[in-house]
Amino acid sequence: MYNWNDLRFFLELSRRGRLISAARKLHVDHTTVSRRIAALENEMNARLFDKSPSGYKLTDAGLRLLPLAEQMEAQSNQLYQEISGKDARLSGTVRLAAPEGLSAHIIAHNIGKFRDIHPDIELELMAESRRTSLSKREADIAITLARPDSGRVIAWKLCDYRLRLYGAAHYLSQRPAITKLDDLNDHDFISYIDDLIQLPELRFLDQIIKKPHVVFRSTNVMAQYNAALDGIGLSIIHCFMADHNSGLTPVLPEEIYIDREYWLVVHEDLRHVARVDAVCRFLTQLLKEQHNNLLGHT
Repeated sequence: MYNWNDLRFFLELSRRGRLISAARKLHVDHTTVSRRIAALENEMNARLFDKSPSGYKLTDAGLRLLPLAEQMEAQSNQLYQEISGKDARLSGTVRLAAPEGLSAHIIAHNIGKFRDIHPDIELELMAESRRTSLSKREADIAITLARPDSGRVIAWKLCDYRLRLYGAAHYLSQRPAITKLDDLNDHDFISYIDDLIQLPELRFLDQIIKKPHVVFRSTNVMAQYNAALDGIGLSIIHCFMADHNSGLTPVLPEEIYIDREYWLVVHEDLRHVARVDAVCRFLTQLLKEQHNNLLGHT
């Protein structure tokens, strides 16, 4: 029979990906983590991690063990709380994958509120513009631009958000006036790199103008945003980013706008893990409160 305590080391290494980081969290030496993982693998007669230059990655066997270990951890916390009569404070690490703009301009600005409520939960934020695999445990929770159509996941719509076309004041003052859609043919644009766009929801410039004259491309939303501020060209930008910067002016705001959605997605094995549920509840409430900001209502 394996040592149940070894599951603590397994869980921490699966979350951290590095021996030193896991050891620091567990307050032990990294050699202790390595030894306990080796003992667990030996008892289970299965390799649970693959080691690579980027750290420790779960094998298929590790991925099968992970939700079971998570459940045991949650039940252990519940047992302590019910038997001792003490409130077990939620603790542990939760990794969230979310779009770059939302991560930088809304979630990161509200981390303090979350920490006030749950000081022992460490939130890791992955700002991504690509698909994140919850089944491979690249993240515990993901905010996506559409409802997933496959996988053992639970998803619900968080909110709608809006994007508009913006330009820097000094760019607009030096270029031909824009009073109608056809005037856009005389202007420069900022956009994504076409062949690197993984998400169809990010293809929106072509909806506004056919064959736009794109002078700068980037996979990074913040790079596009800063290029627009620098007067490189016009760019489709989230209203919750641009409307709070006096350096950007909306172009034909009543005619040019794009509405999209944010969805919260969590693997069904983690839905009722207390710390994951706490993050899900916080994000759901946060984006509800940000309704006007997300839709560009001032």
